Amino acid sequence: MRAWMGALLAAAVVALSGCGYNALQQQDEAVKAAWSEVVNQYQRRADLIPNLVNTVKGYAAQEQKVLIGVTEARAKANSIQVTPELLNDPQRFQQYQAAQGELTQALGRLMVVVENYPQLKSDQNFRDLQSQLEGTENRIAVSRNRYIQAVQGYNVQVRSFPSNLTAKLFGFQVKPNFTVANEQQIAIAPIVSFDTSTPGAPRVPPAAGGAPADARQGQPATK
Repeated sequence: MRAWMGALLAAAVVALSGCGYNALQQQDEAVKAAWSEVVNQYQRRADLIPNLVNTVKGYAAQEQKVLIGVTEARAKANSIQVTPELLNDPQRFQQYQAAQGELTQALGRLMVVVENYPQLKSDQNFRDLQSQLEGTENRIAVSRNRYIQAVQGYNVQVRSFPSNLTAKLFGFQVKPNFTVANEQQIAIAPIVSFDTSTPGAPRVPPAAGGAPADARQGQPATK
C-alpha cells in the first residue's frame, strides 16, 4: 500500500511539474518580491516628505497651497492599505497607483516653486533631502520596471495552455500591471535637480498674495 501511495505521489509531482505548477509558483514569488520592492521605495519617498516640507516652509511659508497639496497627496497615498491581496484586486491596485501618481505631481509642483528661492536651494539640509529624493525616484523607476517584467512573464504563464489549467486548479490569478501610459511615464526616472548654475532655468510667478520674488530672496522689493 505504501508503495502504491508513493508511486501515486511521485506521479502527481511529475504531472504538476509538466503542467507548469513549479513555474507558476516561482513566478508568483518573483512578482510578490518585485512588488514589495516597489512599495518599499514608495514608502521611502513618503518618509522624506515631512522633512522636505518643513525645510521648504522655513524659506517659503507663503507657498501654502503647494505645501498643503504635497501633504494631502502623501496622506492620501498612505491611507491605502497595501496587503498581499492588493495584487489580486485590479481596482485597488489602480487606486494605489493613482494616489502615488498624484503625489509625484504634487512633488513636481513643489520643486518648480523652489526655483524662486535661491537661499533655499543653497541650504545644506535641503540639498541633502533633494539628493535622497532623486535617488529614491530612480529606485522607484527601476523597481517598477522590474515589477512590469515579472508580471508580464507570470501572466503569460497563467494564460497559456496547459499551465492555465493548473493556474485555475490552484488559484493563480492574473496580476494587475501598469497601464501603457504609466509605463511610458516610468521608463525614465523624474529629474529632481536644483542646480543654480543651469542657464535659463524656468521661473514660476509668485503665488497670489505672496511676497515679491526679490523680497523672498532677502532683497528689498523695488517700488
